[in-house]
Amino acid sequence: MVYKEFEPTALLTDFVKSYWWFDNTTNKPLDYTILPDGCFDLIISFTKQQQQEISLTGLWTKQVAVSIPPNTQLFGIRFKLLAVDYMLQQKIALLLNSEQSKEPSFWQLNEYTFTHLESVTEKLNNTMLSLVTSHESIDHRKRQLFNLLYQTNGEQTVTQYAEQVCWSSRQINRYFSDRFGLPLKSYCTILKCHASYKHLKKGQLYPEQDYFDQSHFIKDLKKHTGSSPTQLFENKNDRFLQLTTMTKK
Repeated sequence: MVYKEFEPTALLTDFVKSYWWFDNTTNKPLDYTILPDGCFDLIISFTKQQQQEISLTGLWTKQVAVSIPPNTQLFGIRFKLLAVDYMLQQKIALLLNSEQSKEPSFWQLNEYTFTHLESVTEKLNNTMLSLVTSHESIDHRKRQLFNLLYQTNGEQTVTQYAEQVCWSSRQINRYFSDRFGLPLKSYCTILKCHASYKHLKKGQLYPEQDYFDQSHFIKDLKKHTGSSPTQLFENKNDRFLQLTTMTKK
């Protein structure tokens, strides 16, 4: 298995978390569990380097099992939520815990050659920058809200976020439900769980995030990952892909 990640240009960091590449170089399927990370992905799949399909995922609120066939490659763009309004211009609420096929010509991706990944990411940087700059402006409340969410790993209350960005809690929750399919409080829980993965990787099984107590932490973790802190730490058979690849980032 080969896994690589690439950073977007600095001008896109509010919209894109990373590009990634996965290559099953073995002669057997590779089975993994993907954990919620608060992002959504555009994924291009290949068989023996020949492009097969493009899919757009929604947010994941629970673990998802994937099986990657032999000689299969995957290229992905891991998006932050602000990309919904200013790049895709498509709500992903109906894609919660699911995905949607896209046309091969989406963003002219069928014309790309994926043998040189650095060149691919450079082209995608340019494509997405042109989409962002086509808007007259970015809503400062949305930009500030998402920056706060990622900086704090969702550890504040909805009311606290609302006060800081001068946007009512009701309006924020309506926006989140309409665009992403879940309220802000639920999204904050996902961010908190995701932030704990790096601690669990090191064997730190107690909550580092702002949880009321250990039982609250375990309850949220099991809800979104289907596993206990100990199971995530042990990561038997490299089951959890994010934890397996974490040291390679």
